[in-house]
Amino acid sequence: MIRHFATATATVAAVFASMPAAGQAQAPARSVTITVDARKAVGALPPAWRFFGADEPNYATMKDGRKLLVELGKLKHGEVFFRAHNLLSSGDGTPAFKWGSTNAYREGGDGKPIYDWTIVDNIIDTYLARGIRPYLQIGFMPEALSSAPKGTPYQHLWRPGFAYNLIATAWTYPPTSYDKWADLIYQWTRHNVEKYGRDEVNRWYFEVWNEPDSKFYWQASPDEFNKLHDFAVHAVRRALPSARVGGPDVATADGFMDGFLRHVTSERNYATGEIGTPTDFLSFHAKGSPRFVDGHVRMGIATHLRNVDNGFTKIADFTALASKPIVIGESDPEGCAACPGPQNAYRNGTMYSSYTAASFARIWDLAAKRRVNLDGILSWSFEFEDQPWFAGYRQLSTNGVDLPVLNVFRLFAQLGPERIAATSDAQVSLDAIVKDGVRGEADVGTLATRTTDGRVAVLMWHYHDDDVAGPDAAIQLTIANAKGRAAKLWRVDRDHANSFAAWQRMGSPQSPDAKQYAELEAASAMRPEEVAPATAPRDGRRFAVTLPRQGVALLVLDAQ
Repeated sequence: MIRHFATATATVAAVFASMPAAGQAQAPARSVTITVDARKAVGALPPAWRFFGADEPNYATMKDGRKLLVELGKLKHGEVFFRAHNLLSSGDGTPAFKWGSTNAYREGGDGKPIYDWTIVDNIIDTYLARGIRPYLQIGFMPEALSSAPKGTPYQHLWRPGFAYNLIATAWTYPPTSYDKWADLIYQWTRHNVEKYGRDEVNRWYFEVWNEPDSKFYWQASPDEFNKLHDFAVHAVRRALPSARVGGPDVATADGFMDGFLRHVTSERNYATGEIGTPTDFLSFHAKGSPRFVDGHVRMGIATHLRNVDNGFTKIADFTALASKPIVIGESDPEGCAACPGPQNAYRNGTMYSSYTAASFARIWDLAAKRRVNLDGILSWSFEFEDQPWFAGYRQLSTNGVDLPVLNVFRLFAQLGPERIAATSDAQVSLDAIVKDGVRGEADVGTLATRTTDGRVAVLMWHYHDDDVAGPDAAIQLTIANAKGRAAKLWRVDRDHANSFAAWQRMGSPQSPDAKQYAELEAASAMRPEEVAPATAPRDGRRFAVTLPRQGVALLVLDAQ
């Protein structure tokens, strides 16, 4: 989805503006008090961060794509999911911006279907070999099935800088035959069950299409999409009755979503003639809205969170579906990973990583407030193969070197399943950040958990919507009712786990040699610091942590 798009490619200078320079003079530190109570449980914390996705499915099988998938799989082996567009698009598998293909379906001269799973199998094999499972998006329309008007191009020619509506070519149309569409999905699902096994495929997610409420992705009515969805879901369930199916992954949870929820619960199914459509999970998208103002990026976290809250509220108010698992199928600071530009110059450095920590924490809070069943928060970010270093795309790595944002997901992976009480006297309240974002004093927030082996894991972040320098936070962290004697601290900030800052220091080379590449890899890695606790009241422990602007840190205190 796209909401804000700059037609000019980001300049190197604009990209460099995305973080304060290392060593830049800072104002006096701001004193912050964070208090955690290790004995006070406040609810479960679902590992909702373990979902990722991309427009370009074929990047997964390329050198840097394979390397990044290894890192994603390590986060929570076997429980990380990947969603990709274009798994049924026609073509030879050559990727391009916002494009990919598998050539799974074509027709012979007699009009009979010809199925070829070679390319799509290779993509799924690549996921599974690295501990990742598919969030299997059923789309887009194969060329031989597209009902697009004669003469409509099939593969789009969009590239960064072009008008976004150029992506909407023949792959966005309904099928000429719903029977052939359904048989394609049935045959694909049957093949997956035969190749990977029923137990494995039962763990996947199946959803139809992408953003059918957007003219960029769907050239027909909402009713026609409901028909597409019904035939696809019925075909999946014919091949695997226990498959996990859902949707609709709309761009925004608006009136289109209302119609979909009514349809799957109370209207006649286009494929079966019965009332309703099997629905195991619900999905919608939510994006922020950064702008370039006064020479810097200003993020739009409030817009992002309001979109999340709207989706949660809509589902919670729909009684028949209120308890269903929810996946925010794309949850990002803005709407186009492949679109660089001044307003997107936050992506290489620590603005992206601090935004991720602050926004995910509030999404967990909103789910608890609305009492919905949050299952996933999917970051629509992967990598762009063989592009310039730190080119300004929304991605997790550049040329195989991790960006700071990926380390935040590594911090999330260390959180435990049980949330415990934690407060910060400098944390912007949930209501305030949803309403206005962070435009006054910075948001120095926290979230604390207990791990399954009894350790206390405390996440801390220092976020502001404006990508400008600001004072450090001098945090006094007290963990009450904790007896651990050893603690470790992981940091992601201007001086730690930051390949972008290291690249700037070496002169921003566009062709790093092998030695420089190794230095960038080393600079991207988090390294735990041993920190000694001081005794605190209530049988607790106390720590002093300095957290720079746009910094994220995780402190883990041993159980004993």
